[in-house]
Amino acid sequence: MKKAMQTLPKITLKQLAVFVSIYQTGSTSRASEALHLSQSAVSSALTELESRLQMPLFERVGRRLNQHPNAHPIYVQAQAILGQSLTLEHYHKHQAGQIHIGASTTIGNYVLPPLLAELYKALPNANVNTYIANTQEVVAEVDQLNIDIALVEGMPRPADTKVIEQRAWRTDTLMVFAKRDSKWLIDMAAYNDVDNCYELSIEQLAKLPLLVREAGSGTRQIIDEQLLQHMPDAEVIMAIQQSEAIKHMVSADIGLGCLSQHVIEAELASGKLVQVKVAGIDLSRTWWLVWHKARHQSPIWQSFIDILTSE
Repeated sequence: MKKAMQTLPKITLKQLAVFVSIYQTGSTSRASEALHLSQSAVSSALTELESRLQMPLFERVGRRLNQHPNAHPIYVQAQAILGQSLTLEHYHKHQAGQIHIGASTTIGNYVLPPLLAELYKALPNANVNTYIANTQEVVAEVDQLNIDIALVEGMPRPADTKVIEQRAWRTDTLMVFAKRDSKWLIDMAAYNDVDNCYELSIEQLAKLPLLVREAGSGTRQIIDEQLLQHMPDAEVIMAIQQSEAIKHMVSADIGLGCLSQHVIEAELASGKLVQVKVAGIDLSRTWWLVWHKARHQSPIWQSFIDILTSE
């Protein structure tokens, strides 16, 4: 069966705008002034519209234009069409200044805020929505086209890798840390005064209670792959969704923690918490930018990318 061809309208928005202006002002000369068009262009647009509609809209009496009975119903429809086109135009302008940013928890809480400040400085009228969750949840939102761009800690594992773009962004380091003068370390760990940290072997750490992030977080992914695989008998006493909760529990000396350096830098600087270096363990990791290939890369999207890659 032959597919019916779609009929495209031949009436233009310009013709409708000219007609509405003539209807409101009562003459082509005043309409040309209101629309900043020549009088001949206004007259031509009105003639073209009447030809398209195959009906007169005004009766010409000398130099005067009197409204034809057809004019009012066409005027009502033309006003509605022009109103809808303006709404669509405003929607485009609104969307051009809007961005949905996803971030995994550590980045969202500790690294994203100054980046957003830079974005607002460059684009004061930016409309920014943020979604902060663990890496798997954020990447799932990218998969569903709900997020324009995401900043995540763990290696992205999208459902469909063919449609997801990912780019290495930054390098971050996780740190094992403890409360200063922790009861868990007093009789076990040597304190390095030069580097201001405790030093443990992997075997010693395996005997101590460790507080870690929940499965699905980028931080936990690195802990599993680069730390816990070396200590299968480790005493992981708790998996916790919030980094702040881990910090407070370590401060209460419930156990040791392992988080990004960005999360604990203030507490390390104040001396409330101290780093615990584990011999032979490298906890560095890559942070990633992730976006869906089908997502429109608007001007604000590009501005944000420029901020992220200029550091």
